[in-house]
Amino acid sequence: MFIDEIQLHLKAGGGGHGVVRWRHEKGRELAGAAGGNGGRGGSVYAKAIRDVGALARYRNRTHFEAERGDDGMRDSMQGKNGNDYILEVPIGTIITNKETGDTYELLKEDEQILLLKGGTGGLGNEHFKASTNTSPQEQTDGKPGEEADFFIELQLIIDAGLVGFPNAGKSSLLNVLTNAKAKIGDYAFTTLEPNLGSLYGYVIADIPGLIEGAATGRGLGHKFLKHIRRTKLIIHCISLEHEDVVAPYRTIRAELAAFNAELSRKPEIVLLTKTDLVSEDVLKAAKESLRKEASEILSVSIIDDNAVKALSEHLTKILKIK
Repeated sequence: MFIDEIQLHLKAGGGGHGVVRWRHEKGRELAGAAGGNGGRGGSVYAKAIRDVGALARYRNRTHFEAERGDDGMRDSMQGKNGNDYILEVPIGTIITNKETGDTYELLKEDEQILLLKGGTGGLGNEHFKASTNTSPQEQTDGKPGEEADFFIELQLIIDAGLVGFPNAGKSSLLNVLTNAKAKIGDYAFTTLEPNLGSLYGYVIADIPGLIEGAATGRGLGHKFLKHIRRTKLIIHCISLEHEDVVAPYRTIRAELAAFNAELSRKPEIVLLTKTDLVSEDVLKAAKESLRKEASEILSVSIIDDNAVKALSEHLTKILKIK
């Protein structure tokens, strides 16, 4: 299951308590204060990993806590520090502390950030020993760790995003370009979550089909439009099953701009799909009608190996210089 946003309650561990203890030596039953300090509570960190499905691990549990520090011990021994809790999230995750509004982005593999500090350990009675206080009875308790609610949202970091109406052939294209295993079917909204594939090391994502009104919540598009905010290239797929290819082009462009103006300024390729369903004259007319709308117009049929190979090489060249 692909999950791209969750809310979690996270808590750092509390510090262990300092203790009152006495040193026992032969011939000296109470040889002085020897109560150790409490250990520090574990902190909470977030770490970016290369797994886009990592947030699904947290779907059945919403509270996570670092380990508490151990209390101090006799013979001046400090309590063991609590273990940190590491929240593993996909690369591209944005984490927002709902109490403070602080926001963190994790954009590189193994990048790690501190979310919550563990509590400090309390002081044992040895800490209070002095010439004027040779048998201190004082100790302090450990401090509680920080805690907060967090909103965690994934925005995929991809090189190229396939966008277009449902049934535009995006999933099929992703499969032949990258050997991905995206589900396909002869009906709209086959894709219910972004699918990823690798084209010579470049990540391509199939974004679930958009429809008019997607930017305001219609269909599935609004949920997934955010995943192309960071893409280098938009590949706008239009099926030649449309008699008028300009209308779907303008609709999707309008949705991208309505959702985020930046999307409408990203580099774009228009890709006419399913060329095997039409004649050369129809394909030529479709390209001509789009000349005033887009600067680069390509075409492909997934059953034409030569066309797929040519498209693959062309995309690789483009992504190499982005």
